[in-house]
Amino acid sequence: MAKKPGQRSSKLSVYLYIPNIIGYIRVLLNCFAFSQCLTNKILFSFLYFLSFVCDAVDGWCARKFNQVSTFGAVLDMVTDRISTACLLVVLSQLYKPGLIFLSLLALDIASHWLQMYSTFLTGKASHKDVKDSSNWLFRAYYGNRMFMAYCCVSCEVIYLVLFYLAENQTEKLVDVISNNLQKMSLLSLLIGTSLFGWAVKQIINVIQMKTAADACVLYDIDKKHKN
Repeated sequence: MAKKPGQRSSKLSVYLYIPNIIGYIRVLLNCFAFSQCLTNKILFSFLYFLSFVCDAVDGWCARKFNQVSTFGAVLDMVTDRISTACLLVVLSQLYKPGLIFLSLLALDIASHWLQMYSTFLTGKASHKDVKDSSNWLFRAYYGNRMFMAYCCVSCEVIYLVLFYLAENQTEKLVDVISNNLQKMSLLSLLIGTSLFGWAVKQIINVIQMKTAADACVLYDIDKKHKN
């Protein structure tokens, strides 16, 4: 059945929402950033962090112009997960043991994928709707925008600083962190102020994965009882 012209126009208008256009720009920024990551660390770090900042800007635009969309939310999450995953893969090649970064990558993707899937199963409008959770830290994380922003920024800052500090492919992660924390420099300050937020974000990922898995299991149990 052919779609009416009005339907096609309406669909195009969603793709051209201001926050979604910013999302496309983020994708382009990340693509160019990673093309430069092995040749220009400063340019890569700037472009990568600029893309991260744009994530907050498109969220503000979505609320400001009443252009919130499911497509925009998915585009944001996919862009976030892929960009972080690519950076973690790069770090896994620069530091030993690289398995640490690959484990963080797996946790990040599994946690957010399960959370999104469980959100659709339970009929919630947003994956950030965790008001019914029994875990106070989980509620505090998604319930306080500033706290969540601090944790997310801390993760990206830690990863970018580690990327900048890597000088060869035989760096030991513990040595690099401990050596720089002993120095009085901007990078050591960034690491010191970001470690707590980074740690909280990893704890949240574990809680989120477990909570989402429980939601999927309860959905199966309820479905079986109804049948």
